[in-house]
Amino acid sequence: MSIVVTGASGHLGRLIVSSLLDRGIPAGEIVALGRDTDRLADLADRGVTTRQADYTDPDSLRSAFAGADKLMFVSGSEIGQRIAQHRNVVAAAREAGVGLVVYTSIANADRSGMILASEHLATEREIVGAGLPYVILRNGWYLENYTGQVPTYLQFGVTGSAGDGRVSAATRADLAEAAAAALTGAAETNRVYELGGEAFTLTELAEEVSRQTGRAVGYTDLPVEKFTEVLVGAGLPEGFAAVLADSDRGLSRGALHVDGDDLAKLIGRRPTTLAEALRAVL
Repeated sequence: MSIVVTGASGHLGRLIVSSLLDRGIPAGEIVALGRDTDRLADLADRGVTTRQADYTDPDSLRSAFAGADKLMFVSGSEIGQRIAQHRNVVAAAREAGVGLVVYTSIANADRSGMILASEHLATEREIVGAGLPYVILRNGWYLENYTGQVPTYLQFGVTGSAGDGRVSAATRADLAEAAAAALTGAAETNRVYELGGEAFTLTELAEEVSRQTGRAVGYTDLPVEKFTEVLVGAGLPEGFAAVLADSDRGLSRGALHVDGDDLAKLIGRRPTTLAEALRAVL
């Protein structure tokens, strides 16, 4: 068996490779892909095969997918370019005769209306239209999106445009474990899984940071346009800031709230909570 993992030099892809190894998949049966193979050196040291691949280079994808039984298709990060890039991945997977494609989408991709969701939904349809056996993992927001900002929260508080919307965030490690489970037979083929952890509002996030640090942290809710200005002022490019603010608007409307327990079923345990993730960071 050969399992090819794209984006293995990134946070999620690397964790998926590690989860496969933890599940007892021999390193020699895993192929880790990245644009820069030097960034995959630590995986190569563990016996994992590494290959260069770029979503913008169809020839590199065809070479990288040769002999693949299963493909872990980690979505690209270049917003606005992903439809064309992902189409290259799907075409190469079909040409290689891959037996299963596991794709990392976004929560509620078919109904959220978020800017980020449109490219994921187009990719889902591309995979289905290609006739490839698939598992779609609609990942919720990463808890790290919040725990990584604790120093900022302590200085400026929590700011956003989420209102009282609830976000079902999960750690990258939990989502990576779910992906490894899907690749090793725990998921039904040709099914969509909505993955999320324990839901919380941004007000509850601020309250939990306050509780664990002993410092008063509040949540300031802003109009989307004003929040975009705040993000630009913090140094983010305007286009990316607009996407993040739009995501908060989606959060306010329930776009990032996940019903059900698909994540818990795939990983065989309760997902990591916000409180646990914050405690680990602090």
